[in-house]
Amino acid sequence: MEDDVRKDDVRILVASHKPYWMPNDPLYVPICVGAHKNGPIAGFASDAEGDSIADKNPRYCELTALWWGWRNLDCDALGLVHYRRHFAGSGEKGVLTGPEARTLLQRAPVIVPKRRRYYIESIASHYAHTHDGAHLDSLRESVRRVSPHRLDTFDACMRSTSAHMFNMSVMRNEVLHPYCGWLFDVLEDVEGRIDLTEASAFQERCIGRLGELLLDVWLRSEDVAYVELAVRELEGRNLFKRGTSFLAAKFFGKPYDKSF
Repeated sequence: MEDDVRKDDVRILVASHKPYWMPNDPLYVPICVGAHKNGPIAGFASDAEGDSIADKNPRYCELTALWWGWRNLDCDALGLVHYRRHFAGSGEKGVLTGPEARTLLQRAPVIVPKRRRYYIESIASHYAHTHDGAHLDSLRESVRRVSPHRLDTFDACMRSTSAHMFNMSVMRNEVLHPYCGWLFDVLEDVEGRIDLTEASAFQERCIGRLGELLLDVWLRSEDVAYVELAVRELEGRNLFKRGTSFLAAKFFGKPYDKSF
């Protein structure tokens, strides 16, 4: 496995559907997601250019940016963050810098957010309480069809009480390319299994949410080393609203109807 990550050959896509503050660091590539509807945005790349699945953005969320970067950018390592949510570092507003990213990628081929811990819930039960649990059955079947040798790992990850979430990562190419090939194969299969014809805009985003659950399956099944970083929330987190919504979902059967 090649350990050298050359200067300026790491790029992190910052997915956004609107103009927003962006780090003044060549590490970052602001990209308008769903650009066929939301863009263009001055100074931003567009997920509708080149090899694109921008039309899938209502379902795939920020993963249309990952597809675009995977298929269109030439760099040694590629990452994905959100306009409001970054990896933490010493840069402006407390975000990761280019030198910091390159140093971390010398230690391991992947950077991921610190695990999100649910304590009283497994990943599967949390998803079933807050969204549509039938989607997990569809996802499991798609994993079985695409890569049956990963099914035991998938089941173990769903039983876990923590996960690397948000579809955030930075990966060196030797991990990125096989991971993206597998990820999008699974998501294409599961997309064909879920009827979203009458889904709300929030419910339609389920393909992107299911994608979050696949990162650990890949890392664990491939025994890929990684380093964890704290997440920098630029607009903070409403812990009261998040907590009350979680309790309403778990104990009163009220699934989420919006993001937090």
